[in-house]
Amino acid sequence: DQGINLCKLLSGSEGTLAFTTEIVLQLTQVPPKRSAMVVTHYKTLEDCLMDVAPLMANSLHTCEMMDKVILDCTKNNRTQLANRFFVEGDPEALLMLEVKSDTEEDLARQLEKLLQTVKASGLSYASPILKDGDVNKAIELRKAGLGLLGNIVGDRKAVACIEDTAVALEDLKDFIGEFSEIMKGYGQDAVYYAHAGAGELHLRPILNLKKSADVGLFRDITTDVARLTKKYNGSFSGEHGDGIVRAEFIPLMIGEKNYELLKRIKSYFDPHNIFNPGKIVDAFPMDESLRYEVDREEPEISTMMDFSDSEGILKAAEKCNGSGDCRKTHQVSGAMCPSYHATKNEKDTTRGRANTLREFLTSSEKPNKFNNKELKEVFDLCLSCKACSSECPSNVDVATLKAEFLYQYQEENGYPLRGKLFAYNTKLNRLGSKMAGITNAVYDSKILGGLIKRSAGVATERNLPKVFKVDFDKELQKANNQSIKAKSKLVLYIDEFTNYLDVELGRDAIEVLTRLGYEVELFYGESGRTYISKGFLRQAKKLAAKNLEQLSVLTDKGLPILGLEPSAILSFRDEYKRFGLDKGKMDAVAANSFLIEEFLAKEIQLGHITADQFTTEAKTVKIHTHCHQKSISNQKVTFDVLNLPQNYSVSIISSGCCGMAGSFGYEKEHYEVSMQVGELKLFPAVRKAASDVIIA
Repeated sequence: DQGINLCKLLSGSEGTLAFTTEIVLQLTQVPPKRSAMVVTHYKTLEDCLMDVAPLMANSLHTCEMMDKVILDCTKNNRTQLANRFFVEGDPEALLMLEVKSDTEEDLARQLEKLLQTVKASGLSYASPILKDGDVNKAIELRKAGLGLLGNIVGDRKAVACIEDTAVALEDLKDFIGEFSEIMKGYGQDAVYYAHAGAGELHLRPILNLKKSADVGLFRDITTDVARLTKKYNGSFSGEHGDGIVRAEFIPLMIGEKNYELLKRIKSYFDPHNIFNPGKIVDAFPMDESLRYEVDREEPEISTMMDFSDSEGILKAAEKCNGSGDCRKTHQVSGAMCPSYHATKNEKDTTRGRANTLREFLTSSEKPNKFNNKELKEVFDLCLSCKACSSECPSNVDVATLKAEFLYQYQEENGYPLRGKLFAYNTKLNRLGSKMAGITNAVYDSKILGGLIKRSAGVATERNLPKVFKVDFDKELQKANNQSIKAKSKLVLYIDEFTNYLDVELGRDAIEVLTRLGYEVELFYGESGRTYISKGFLRQAKKLAAKNLEQLSVLTDKGLPILGLEPSAILSFRDEYKRFGLDKGKMDAVAANSFLIEEFLAKEIQLGHITADQFTTEAKTVKIHTHCHQKSISNQKVTFDVLNLPQNYSVSIISSGCCGMAGSFGYEKEHYEVSMQVGELKLFPAVRKAASDVIIA
């Protein structure tokens, strides 16, 4: 009467049997809230694998393995670099061992028992204990593992062909031993990454699938490991689906008789082979329809910016491994990718942009491979927020790719008027500030201001930013007359935005630094941010060279350079390094350039700044930081500084991009998207805040 439950059959069919319109899920119990983790470090992979079985005698919630290849990749990812805090030395492999409980007493008991097991085995050389939020950071590092493999520089990549094998726990060590012998026989390296506690392994050989020889190895290695897995009565698809890569090995794994049953089931459900053909049965060959044309002649692509850290711009785009982290929704933490959050269109993801650029750089027959309108369309909604440069596991930096694209495209097709107005905005602001009152009156005028907006392609809903004329040297002199004896000397960078637009920030910074006892020297300079964002790279490089020469004189004296506008000061640590300037000077300037919050947070840690130097008045502060600060620096420094006053209650707004992104939100065709981005999280949070809350 109840009929047949086909859920298990359909859930494993990879869409080959039916089209699902509705799913009801069974939920598991929420795990205990309290957790602790022991991270055991090993000098050899063999020691690590030998430890798994005895450690699993404990009631582990998590037992995960990462090898040196993946751990090394985390060093090149801004987000994950901070999550490596627990790594001691240079381990060949480590195990993440998590225990959970509802009570502190039971958690302590489990932890003690686990540590006794670790000590008894004697195979690990370090076993730090993590608790609370540190456990989540370690788990985040582990989750990012496979995606981080895109950071391997060059054409040899960790290839997902045998990455889902599973064997019984007691067979794990021997299985890996035989797998390693197979790899040695082919003269190949591999990545070892595992849900070790379940005997489930992600084993990836490192191959160059642009070469026919390695495509041959791709098949040969997969075939040999399939046979090895069969020998141990394991699963070749222990966690994920068979897809195209593993489907043709199903007859080997389950036998021809069982395979014929699968074919019959397919014919009953889908007699016309409509649903997801080439998967499970009658599989497509695993080594056809690959991403790259085999043995192709690699195009030589000249760029204004230096992409040598990726061996060129093409390989910078090829770093995208398709993991789809950029398709996360705005409900998930992080800012990547704001335009996708608004449009839900694949072309507006980091992946979509990187893959489109890769395709045109590879296949376009035009002399200037960037000169394609399709590329212009794909990059159009990129806000250059740089979230992808830190949140993408492969560090695909679309903002930098876009800057290079715009330069190359505009060199061929000309630079548009609006682009020039925004790129040369500093010169216009400098001119307008000489008669700031008149300029602002014109900007505020419904007729004249409206005419400027319409002529420049600016959204009429936006207000043109007011300009100001401030003598910061006089402001500093006035502040010095009221300050105490200086502790040490530093340089405050008055960038183009502080100088003409956000002048109050400059005034406040001078007051804070002098009253804290620092001797302040001012450095005036245009960062070139507007040139970079609009693809005027010749002008940006010229400015960068000029600034570098002047700033290197200051860094030679050991002076820290403090900046207020993140997109300006952080360019010294980011885009400036791609302009082929003197590396020694560039590294010195980058290492000595700080957001003002970074500097103050460090001084607080050193005890040079204390709470008694600030007000005791009670304030509630909510922080929304600049996208470039989130991606190149971090939000915590702002939180730490504002948390210093005794009666300040500070929290960080869980938001991504505000939607303005420099000139993006001013451009009439981008206005709607910019507002959609802001409305995702930030605007509602601001509206919800009480009237006495400070939004910083």
